[in-house]
Amino acid sequence: MAQTQRKILVTSALPYANGSIHLGHMLEHIQTDIWVRFQKMRGHVCTAVCADDAHGTAIMIKAEQNGITSEELIEGVRQEHMKDFNDFLIGYDNYHSTHSEENRDISTSIYKALRDNGKISVRSIVQAYDPEKEMFLADRFIKGTCPKCKAEDQYGDNCEVCSATYTPMEMINPRSVYSGATPIEKESEHYFFKLPDFQDFLAKWTRSGTLQDQVANKLAEWLDSGLQEWDISRDAPYFGFEIPDAPGKYFYVWLDAPIGYMASFQNLCDRTEGLNFEDYWAKDSDAELYHFIGKDIINFHALFWPAMLDCAGYRTPTKVNAHGYVTVNGTKMSKSRGTFIKARTYLNHLDPQYLRYYFAAKLNASVDDIDLNLEDFIQRVNSDVVGKVVNIASRTASFITKKFDGQLATEVSENDMIQSFIDAGDVIAEHFESREYGKAVREIMRLADVANTYIADQAPWVLAKEEATLPKVQEVCTVALNLFSVLATYLKPVMPNMVADAEAFLNKALTWDNRSELLFGHTINKFKPLMGRIEQKQIDDMIEEGKVEAAAEAASKAPSVTNVQQETELSKEPLEAEINFDDFAKVDLRIALIAKAEHVEKANKLLKLTLDIGGETRTVFSGIKSAYKPEDLEGKYTVMVANLAPRKMKFGLSEGMVLAAGPGGEEIYLLEPHAGAKPGQRVM
Repeated sequence: MAQTQRKILVTSALPYANGSIHLGHMLEHIQTDIWVRFQKMRGHVCTAVCADDAHGTAIMIKAEQNGITSEELIEGVRQEHMKDFNDFLIGYDNYHSTHSEENRDISTSIYKALRDNGKISVRSIVQAYDPEKEMFLADRFIKGTCPKCKAEDQYGDNCEVCSATYTPMEMINPRSVYSGATPIEKESEHYFFKLPDFQDFLAKWTRSGTLQDQVANKLAEWLDSGLQEWDISRDAPYFGFEIPDAPGKYFYVWLDAPIGYMASFQNLCDRTEGLNFEDYWAKDSDAELYHFIGKDIINFHALFWPAMLDCAGYRTPTKVNAHGYVTVNGTKMSKSRGTFIKARTYLNHLDPQYLRYYFAAKLNASVDDIDLNLEDFIQRVNSDVVGKVVNIASRTASFITKKFDGQLATEVSENDMIQSFIDAGDVIAEHFESREYGKAVREIMRLADVANTYIADQAPWVLAKEEATLPKVQEVCTVALNLFSVLATYLKPVMPNMVADAEAFLNKALTWDNRSELLFGHTINKFKPLMGRIEQKQIDDMIEEGKVEAAAEAASKAPSVTNVQQETELSKEPLEAEINFDDFAKVDLRIALIAKAEHVEKANKLLKLTLDIGGETRTVFSGIKSAYKPEDLEGKYTVMVANLAPRKMKFGLSEGMVLAAGPGGEEIYLLEPHAGAKPGQRVM
């Protein structure tokens, strides 16, 4: 039965335009792209748009540091992002920027609608101010301890651990990320969106089925505690759009960022005949609107955004689909361990379809985190994609081309099995539609097992030895290749390039609806390998490149010898008193083997290291816990100051110091000696 054609607009959260895309970002864009490709395969009008989030203080500061304009910075990053997405086979119909005339116009229009409807208030507030940089600080550029759960190193607007929202000055021990200075309070006039006026509207909307239950339950907690007015302005200097009739005041980046969805679509409409903006965004629109986002930005998309849209006379989203974070090997992505993997770093070593498949196999409709376990990644891709699906074609195609001139049989006796594969498409389609990709993949692989069992049982390689059984060989291989064709159809949203090669081999374009059109009496082309196996060396090389990139990035942030005066002036801190060479020569640097590494009870930053320096062991307490796990350190070599006077600490006696570099947090890098170094050797 033919389906009614749907009109669907899909967006992904906008990447920030001051850094590279990494695999954490790619989870969302892959999840989005699979869903969009599936809808297009089903014959629906599905349009996917995205853009770079290009405004804010961070953009302005980074551009200044690089000696270029903010516009030059964001356009260079946008080009990098577009290439990464394109090479990961992410097929956006438009990839725009929030720094666009479309976004300026729509943001201004929405703001005026909010203002004219009495939903904007203006009042003076006491705001965080960096006394060294002489500028007000946006929330994201203050770090400190969460006032609710006491998690350290959190940003000034919300906590990534407990999802609490707060103001920067409510934090414990706040600090400016630019200068490290403690922010002071300074008065400034600000503009606010009256979010509490939408309490009743949001209480109903968040329970309308638009959100996942986990998300709706979390929002209910915030709604029950009472909504606060939302600060939508920032003071100059700021890179963004100036608020109408408010010189020196700019829209907070999070006001115009989601409007960037509308702006990107408007830009596409202006260039595409038959695509009309109002058809998708008008309050009475019959089109569907889907947002794919990370769980860290739920409050913006499920509270502020729908309230703004409703007040300004636009429709609200059909669904807001939130996902969790990406971990690697069970832990947070780490630069020091090489597991903070950029999209380009991955692409330098591996086919993007491997990751697309692995993420699909693990994704569901919840907001749970997804773990990229690299050992499982190798095993699952090699076993499922190469060992099961591709294997069906590789084991049977050569018989057809060599013995039957590429001609498949005109009829077979296994029609029921083929039909069961076709019928399974209805359930698989339901899984894709509901974003239960893992369930879809499991069903596809169950069918692949059935197909491989059939081939093994029939053993066409044995039948092909006798002239009398050649017709049976053609029949068996015809059945197998029809089963492969159906499975390739189901995998097309996930692995589009592999399936494009399969389509060329099968001599058939695969769509969801034509999967029942069997390849009987059909001519196929010569089979070529569709996917290769992942080798451990590819993973090792990728991780090593990640480590090198992290070290280079850390080194670029550290002051160079020629830059000491400039850095000192910026920090307004005096240089330490000079020492002469004789004093420096007294420092005894030794190669040390980390014989044992342990957590220190009740210590947030310390690891206890037992160091072998050649027949002698020393205990050193080192503040490297944020960057290293104890089990990853044992057996490694490093460099220590061996003649530093012992220091009594509350955790014990520290008998030296290991040498490390980096800005802190996860970016701490222990010095490693040359190959062949021995414990106790002196470093000259």
